[in-house]
Amino acid sequence: MEYRKVKDQVRITRNLDRDATPSATAPSAAPLESCDVIFQDIECPDGRSLSSTAASSTLGDAGGLKGKHSWKQKSVVTVALTLLTSSQAILIVWSKRAGKYEYSVTTANFSVEALKCLLSLVALYRTWNSQGVTEDNRLSTSLDEVSVYPIPAALYMVKNLLQYYIFAYVDAPAYQILKNLNIISTGVLYRIILKKKLSEIQWAAFILLCAGCTTAQLNPSSDHVLQTPIQGWMMAIVMALLSGFAGVYTEAIIKKRPSRNINVQNFWLYVFGMIFNLVAICVQDFDAVMNKGFFHGYSFITFLMILNHALSGIAVSMVMKYADNIVKVYSTSVAMLLTAIVSVFLFGFHLSLAFFLGSTVVSVSVYLHSVGKPQPQK
Repeated sequence: MEYRKVKDQVRITRNLDRDATPSATAPSAAPLESCDVIFQDIECPDGRSLSSTAASSTLGDAGGLKGKHSWKQKSVVTVALTLLTSSQAILIVWSKRAGKYEYSVTTANFSVEALKCLLSLVALYRTWNSQGVTEDNRLSTSLDEVSVYPIPAALYMVKNLLQYYIFAYVDAPAYQILKNLNIISTGVLYRIILKKKLSEIQWAAFILLCAGCTTAQLNPSSDHVLQTPIQGWMMAIVMALLSGFAGVYTEAIIKKRPSRNINVQNFWLYVFGMIFNLVAICVQDFDAVMNKGFFHGYSFITFLMILNHALSGIAVSMVMKYADNIVKVYSTSVAMLLTAIVSVFLFGFHLSLAFFLGSTVVSVSVYLHSVGKPQPQK
């Protein structure tokens, strides 16, 4: 009872001090000092200071809740990105029928861009409801700002179309391995275009990455040294160059106006992506679309593949916002292994020792490239 009376007196004193008018020279020093003195003289029944107990409890609860929430966000983003990355190549291969695509790949590519554009609009609508329409999140823009988006949109269109045709030469696990070549192209283009320095560890990681990709493709049971033919390697290198240049160019655009809402920038990028893919449909599949329909040959797997491609871009954005680059590293590494395991059951893929060792080297090189970034000089 005595302890509760003292505790009530403390609460009354704190309320009085809070309501008191502070002086001009010391706005809040007096109330805080009086509270501190009172708290220091009061002890809990177990002998601990009431002030330290309350403070540590409050900070501990707040830190615990924040840490728990952050851990949940990172976990969800990591799992989502891993599943989307690992299933991307599997869904493309699975959408084939008798070794060929019954649907038009250009219409599928157009559908991906349209869905990403719609998702960007939904995200913008939520932003407008919560923050209102501002100069940085409005869709209206100038010709100078919008004129920079056609270049990366065209590069992404060619790269995305090539990823359908490369499966004539590689399987899903090999694609996941060779896709990491874009790390090299991106790093070199960063150095050339954005003048960013690469550390010695990152250059060593590039060499390891090349060695890992080559090791994973070794085929000791055949007269051919490598499982993937030269056409597959050439397409993988072209895709890596296109992806790297488009990524670096897009980052340069974003950093040119950092306050601009990312969903607005994505929206205009996807709009030009839709335009270029519409041109590709007219050039390549116009007769087939007019005679058989836009969605001719589509299956449930095809729609899943389109949804996967669209959500993958959203997942990468979430990684940048809620997690960190190391999440992308772990997701890439786990995705290679998951793709190989699933391909064993779906497509009869043979998980060789060379592939296992090569994928391990690739994972290590990706990790080294991530942690080996040059530290800013103090």
